[in-house]
Amino acid sequence: MTLSMGPQHPSTHGVLRFVIRADGEVMKEAIPDIGYLHRSIEKIAEKVGWHGFIPYTDRVDYVAAMFCNHGWSFACEQLAGIEVPKRAEYCRVIADELCRIHSHLLSVGSMAMDIGAFTPFTHAIREREYLNDLFEELCGARLTFHYMRIGGVGWDLPTGWIDKLSHFLDRFEPLVDEYDRLISFNKIFVERLAGVAPVTAEEAIDFNLVGPNLRASGVRYDVRKDEPYSVYPELEFDVPIGTGEKGIVGDCFDRYIVRMREMRESCRILRQCITQIPDGPVIAKVPRNLKPPAGDVYVRLESARGDMGWYVVSDGTAFPHRCKIRTGSFSAISIVPKISRNLMIADLIAVIASLDLVAPEIDR
Repeated sequence: MTLSMGPQHPSTHGVLRFVIRADGEVMKEAIPDIGYLHRSIEKIAEKVGWHGFIPYTDRVDYVAAMFCNHGWSFACEQLAGIEVPKRAEYCRVIADELCRIHSHLLSVGSMAMDIGAFTPFTHAIREREYLNDLFEELCGARLTFHYMRIGGVGWDLPTGWIDKLSHFLDRFEPLVDEYDRLISFNKIFVERLAGVAPVTAEEAIDFNLVGPNLRASGVRYDVRKDEPYSVYPELEFDVPIGTGEKGIVGDCFDRYIVRMREMRESCRILRQCITQIPDGPVIAKVPRNLKPPAGDVYVRLESARGDMGWYVVSDGTAFPHRCKIRTGSFSAISIVPKISRNLMIADLIAVIASLDLVAPEIDR
């Protein structure tokens, strides 16, 4: 029997489609059919100029837009030899780590909802709304955040914003413990995830998994630690990995629990940023008609979905010659046919949710 799941199925997280070949309720094959969202965003970069492409980057990963702002700005700065002021780097890390919590909340909340527990989703959305208030005050948007610029950030942190961030952390950190009591070690939740679709460390590397999906398989790789950028070398934090504590290393539960623990580490990073952020300018002097010298550059940063790469080629004009973006969701979806084989159809929902796929990251 051949079944079609998506492209608008609520559990496929956007416009994703899977063609399932099943024997009864057992999947023999689940093939991703991508391309429903393709907008040629990398080609747009060649037409709108260096500064003009920043708003488009928000759409590469609309769940974690700050990382995309950061990646493009970082690449342009490397090409043009622009030094970013220290305060701006702290502002960027604050925005990134808040965005990581924002994205992981949606991931773990929707994962619980997908497999039948609706209440945890409402708790996660409630906390995201507090974060949206902070983001709205910071950059004026509640979804496609747009704060970073080539050379720094658009403007300084609003007056009193740091205090509001501290209050959020005071409230949120105890709630992570509450989520653990409510979701993480709930018997039904664990039984739906533990031992399901494990990915070994070798398989994760072979399929180029990145971020929490890679770390869940026991590989301790994080761009913030292994190829540090911005002010991450000045900050202390741990890199959680999967240990198979409820099932097998690299299973759906490990992919979930790594994200939960990364939110704690993001809170730890944010508290350090609050105390360490220096005074000073938040943007360097950058020509309005920017023309980086001819050459190419590849930069990477750790987004909510892992190692995000930006390859940019300049021919010395006011428009990029070429742009190529590497995203975590694209490699993550490639492993679905392998790990979904011989699972129950209902388990495919847990697999998709545990990989935290975002459709625009796949269709570029």
